[in-house]
Amino acid sequence: MKPIVLSSNRPPERFYRGGAALCAFRGESVTAEREPEDWVASTTTIRGEQSLGLSTLPDGRVLRDAIDEDPIGWLGDAHARRWGADARLLVKLLDAGQRLPVHAHPHDDFAASHLGRAHGKAEAWYILEGGPVHIGLREEVSQETLADLVSRQDVDALLGLLHEIPVQPGDVVWVPAGELHAIGAGVLLLELQQPEDLSILLEWDGFAIDGPGEGHLGLGFDLALTAVTTTARSAVDMGALVHAAPPSGSVLPRAADEYFRLERLPLHGAAVIDPGFSVVVVVRGVADLDGLVLTTGATVLVPAATGRVQVSGDAELLIARPPAP
Repeated sequence: MKPIVLSSNRPPERFYRGGAALCAFRGESVTAEREPEDWVASTTTIRGEQSLGLSTLPDGRVLRDAIDEDPIGWLGDAHARRWGADARLLVKLLDAGQRLPVHAHPHDDFAASHLGRAHGKAEAWYILEGGPVHIGLREEVSQETLADLVSRQDVDALLGLLHEIPVQPGDVVWVPAGELHAIGAGVLLLELQQPEDLSILLEWDGFAIDGPGEGHLGLGFDLALTAVTTTARSAVDMGALVHAAPPSGSVLPRAADEYFRLERLPLHGAAVIDPGFSVVVVVRGVADLDGLVLTTGATVLVPAATGRVQVSGDAELLIARPPAP
């Protein structure tokens, strides 16, 4: 099994605008106003859809089906023994053409108990183009207060509850499940997340979505809001959530390790990528990966059976992986 260069997988007509910066990063022409996400090596569908969101391999196979047929070859023996054919990772490139709504994602226990899903949705972002992000409560707030703001769609008050932090290329943002957040307009990022499409929307005015009908995951807001973290985040807490990535090696906080891993690899000559299922993204420069010549914006899927991968060039790579088994 060899590394596979992946083409874009951009679900159409998302509920927010974006896509131009993503196309520029990928070296593609802009095609639509509402294609702000590239679902990379995805075995996950958009909520409520049968196949939309799934990645297709160059040979025509759906990646999810290919992994089901050979979980050891794709994911590795240890991973397959523990989790079967569950890749436990979704990677996205995301271009916020407008500020995203204030929202949160449920944790594993809530998703299992109330939605029958195998995962919640913790996530982390590696910033490719900067701007503002809104994350974490500045003060503790009650669920009753949140419910009132949601019902009245008091957007200024909702956004005002959160810390607003400017981010720049090379910054990392860790978003635990339950944490309220909103990506600011103009931010382009690489996102690692648990492989689910589960969002609790507290805001929807100005977005192409039925918030009252879809924002609570079919549970009603009284129940859905119990999955939202209501405690305040101190300055120390925020330093753990938002920080500059180290120049090389693991870039995410230890709390993220049970969900996914991300490595930064500055390349000045030759190097080796360790064995294991991974998604490699070229952030800048030109790299030769196992004979594949890659430029900025390229995304490559590496099956576990590939083994060690030789890479060389003058570039910066990001290597996304599922949790260690």
